[in-house]
Amino acid sequence: MMNDLQRMGGVAALIAAATFVVGFALLFTLLAPAGYFAADADPVQNAAFLADNQAIMYIWYLTIYVVFGAFLVVLALALFERSKAGSPAMAQTAAAFGLIWAGLVIASGMVANIGTGVVADLYGREPDQAASVWLALDVVVTGLGGGNEIVGGLWVLLVSWAALRAGGLPRVLNYFGVVIGVAGILTVVPALGALEVLGAVFGLGLIGWFAWLGIVMLRSNPSAAARKFRTFFAVRFGMRVATTQDLTPTRGES
Repeated sequence: MMNDLQRMGGVAALIAAATFVVGFALLFTLLAPAGYFAADADPVQNAAFLADNQAIMYIWYLTIYVVFGAFLVVLALALFERSKAGSPAMAQTAAAFGLIWAGLVIASGMVANIGTGVVADLYGREPDQAASVWLALDVVVTGLGGGNEIVGGLWVLLVSWAALRAGGLPRVLNYFGVVIGVAGILTVVPALGALEVLGAVFGLGLIGWFAWLGIVMLRSNPSAAARKFRTFFAVRFGMRVATTQDLTPTRGES
């Protein structure tokens, strides 16, 4: 069962990476060039764009929020199982933040898609009112889904820290995760004046982190690592490693 969960976690990590790739691809090919999300964009123009491209926006929000959040749940649980033996408190805390992050992004995607329909319907009758609804919608979706990345950053940081202590993942991958996690956490501090850079480090870094993590989880499992660890000590120090058969009482002992 545990190996099955690790494989599911590996697949979930690769899908999470893919959602980021699709999200960035749509952002830079269809959304950003059209002026959507621009800081100086006219809210009425944004409402018009949303009304004219409702299907694209629906796919974008569904991919980057709902699909990502659903697979994040699987990955968070798999990583908890992987690290709980070596670092139980840290692994449990990380899992909690992972599930919280998943809930926030799923909620953000659901609100975004419902709001998109409302704005599109309003725009044909009341463009100014549609623009007002879009502004309110943008604040809610951004606040829940990643205007700052403190929850996601905390999860990546704690997962990497727990794995460093438990030894369940490559150390270089863990250090990479620490850097990404810290970048995400720092996006909560506007005074730094580099929120876009930190957000880009977090978002783009997660693509590589998720992909690397998924490959590692699909190619290895904690039980195999544990067997190698026991075998090493048995050979190195002449220790006899107890097995399940050794611990089963014989008829004379029962």
